[in-house]
Amino acid sequence: MSNPLLENHELPPFSRIRPDHVEPAIRELIERNRHAIDELLATSDRYTWDNLLRPIEALDDALSRAWSPVTHLNSVLNSDALREAYNRCLPLLSEYSTWMNQHAGLYTAYKQIAESDGFAALDEAQRTTIDHALRDFRLAGVALPAEEKQRYGDLQRRLSENGSRFAENVLDATNGWSRPATAEELAGLPATALANARQAAEQAGRQGYLITLDFPSYHAVLTYCDNAALRNEVYTAYCTRASEQGPDAGRWDNAGLLIETLDLRRELASLLGFESYAALSLETKMAESPEQVVDFLRQLAWQSLPQARADRQALADFARDECGVASLAAWDVGYYSEKLRHSRYQVSQEDVRPWLPVDRVLNGLFEVVRRLCGVEVREAGEFDSYHPEARLFELVQDGELLARFYLDLYARSGKRGGAWMGNCRVRRHTEGGVQVPVAYLVCNFTPPAGGTPALLSHSELTTLFHEFGHGLHHMLTRQSVAAVSGINGVAWDAVELPSQFLENWCWEREALAVISGHHETGEPLPAELLDRLLAARNFQSAMAMVRQLEFALFDMRLHTEWTGGDSAVVQALLDEVRREVAVVIPPAFNRFQNSFTHIFAGGYAAGYYSYKWAEVLSADAFSRFEEEGIFNRETGAAFRTHILETGGARQAMDSFVAFRGREPVIEPLLRHSGITATAQTM
Repeated sequence: MSNPLLENHELPPFSRIRPDHVEPAIRELIERNRHAIDELLATSDRYTWDNLLRPIEALDDALSRAWSPVTHLNSVLNSDALREAYNRCLPLLSEYSTWMNQHAGLYTAYKQIAESDGFAALDEAQRTTIDHALRDFRLAGVALPAEEKQRYGDLQRRLSENGSRFAENVLDATNGWSRPATAEELAGLPATALANARQAAEQAGRQGYLITLDFPSYHAVLTYCDNAALRNEVYTAYCTRASEQGPDAGRWDNAGLLIETLDLRRELASLLGFESYAALSLETKMAESPEQVVDFLRQLAWQSLPQARADRQALADFARDECGVASLAAWDVGYYSEKLRHSRYQVSQEDVRPWLPVDRVLNGLFEVVRRLCGVEVREAGEFDSYHPEARLFELVQDGELLARFYLDLYARSGKRGGAWMGNCRVRRHTEGGVQVPVAYLVCNFTPPAGGTPALLSHSELTTLFHEFGHGLHHMLTRQSVAAVSGINGVAWDAVELPSQFLENWCWEREALAVISGHHETGEPLPAELLDRLLAARNFQSAMAMVRQLEFALFDMRLHTEWTGGDSAVVQALLDEVRREVAVVIPPAFNRFQNSFTHIFAGGYAAGYYSYKWAEVLSADAFSRFEEEGIFNRETGAAFRTHILETGGARQAMDSFVAFRGREPVIEPLLRHSGITATAQTM
């Protein structure tokens, strides 16, 4: 039986990939790589980039090209069979990674190259790759005794399995709850949300309407539904997912996995000589210590809390005085916030949807990118797709194909929630030429319904621009070495810089004129509506700021202070953080932590702060465009050169300074958020 995962393809052959292909392919590639690496080490005792590191890069790429489509399919087209195959491979990949990073012979070979006379003759990308590899060898315990090396491998394997199970539980809990509803119960919902609920019911073989926990459905109910009892029901189901609380209490409970993961991370850090997992995590980031991160977050909180409290009080006053609501419950905040927004500015997220049809938005996004980066985006013709909603595009400049990306925009059953950019192919030099980078860009927007095209809210618009910023970082790299190509090798707290940076164009008049157009008439966003939208930009922005600071402080303190315990200890810390920085305190049954996939199933453990850290970088970077023109070609070219093309080949701070001419300051972020403050360095 031929296995498509073992074949060399320019793009993944999705239609031919079956679950039973996955484990055999991964096993064969791992065994092949192990044998090849041992042969490379045995062939010479004087190692160079060309006789050792270049061949290893090719081996790594072959494994990545096989695993990448599997990971993607598991996220966007999940099934029991694929999930089982995926999970069987996680310990294999973990063991292989540990074997590589603890290989004494490899470590010695890398050291030999780093200490050789030829090291200085290597280019910046090659030298950085070697430096990063030596650091990673040390962080993998290459110098540990054999027994402790074994324990390190066991810990990594278990952590990988736990992360997958955590995410699966959240996905199953999200998919496992739904609620039929009548039109009367859904009074207040906009037409797009009602059409989506009707379509969900039809797809489930039901009459009427169906509410789910997919974000478009959940958000619509919490924001617009006049029925407080229904808002309460949906909120409770959503915030108790994968916990011992709520309508599915205990069914997919992540509490045990959460505690075990914290224990394993603490043990891993201790094994490597670190005081905490947070300290270990920061070894590969811009921030220097957990204390620096906590101070940074508290500085932002100190600047933001007065305004956040004032915003919260204004909301309570409005609900009491205008709506007769004496006390706001958690499921009331979004609903009355939207009413207050409309009262102040006569605009809502829904008001702009008719002017943001998906195809017009995409054309506008591509035009913005053309003006900023000088590249054209065009849709590809026929390709091997995994789902009818998936599309394929190409980035071209002066006739040269620079990159490709898959675009998968809409929420559906079996698809992980949220939005992300994934690596399909990385740019690198091969014997046959340059390997063109390929990205996956995934969102969970409200799908088209009732014969109307998909219409985006402004928040969905910013999400699309955010993920495309990640995509540009991956696709416009000019690095030739995989380890520092695109986002590879970039400090984690700088990875969000290009994504948050691109969001700024969603708020600029000149850009919105290009991005928007009525789905029926093509007319641009009316000036009056645009004025109201821009006036409302910073509505409750301080409240949003402290909410993100709550998550970041919880994450950093949890991974700094954890010494063991149970769910009550985790909850107590979260409650303490909320008392310090939150202005909206959720009810006691809220189990946010049980579905916090960023830190328990993603790459953000002791790293969630990076969203705010990078937001400082992105706001300050954009301030140069504010000074020189948002479509200034020279400024755009400088950003592309110093940030996007550089990848991980040099330190993130050095790249920022090369673009901005100085180190970053906090003031632009606070100014963009409508928060008055004095400029300070990070």
